[in-house]
Amino acid sequence: MTQPDLTFDEILTTTRAVRKRLDISRKVPRALLEECLELAFQAPNGSNKNLWRWIIVDDPDMVAKLGAEYRLAMGILQSGQQTSMFSDTSDSREEAKLLESAYALADKIEQMPALLIPLMPGRAEGKSVVEQAAMWGSIVQAVWSFMLALRSRGLGSCWATVTSRREKEIAALLGIPYEDYTQVGMFPIAYTIGTDFRKAWRKPVAEVLRYNRF
Repeated sequence: MTQPDLTFDEILTTTRAVRKRLDISRKVPRALLEECLELAFQAPNGSNKNLWRWIIVDDPDMVAKLGAEYRLAMGILQSGQQTSMFSDTSDSREEAKLLESAYALADKIEQMPALLIPLMPGRAEGKSVVEQAAMWGSIVQAVWSFMLALRSRGLGSCWATVTSRREKEIAALLGIPYEDYTQVGMFPIAYTIGTDFRKAWRKPVAEVLRYNRF
């Protein structure tokens, strides 16, 4: 498959959270993943210390084990929050649509070609807002750069944060020192089924922007 012919603005505006359209039938070369990470690592990080760590899991047995953890995390979400989350409003219907997509991913995540787990040093629990901002602000932009690089090459992913509900179990599986590193999320990686992603609905700038004061 040839890479999508996209302008920079098109990459920025059409990089979606892809779940249903991840192609589990195609392998993703390690060299391609490393190429995307090389680009991602150019993102700013605190004091340019490069304290992040990145784990790519492409061993089918381990992918299956991590997929099972994702499914367990989704089960916790379903039993703990689903009933109270929804009411008969447009916002809740949109949430239901997103949750349906998440469960669609759960049906095939154990067969993903690769999973990425970025790690930031330290634990956010008990830290001040300033300290937490420094932690997240030293890795989030690199993660997003990685997703943009995937999009430019015909691949997709999504930021699965629900796995934080199983962070200790995942740390044990992968040998991550839990007290030393926080998992930023789990990112399934695959070629996308088609590359014709569109802009998403967002509130207009005029509705959310203010100058000089709230």
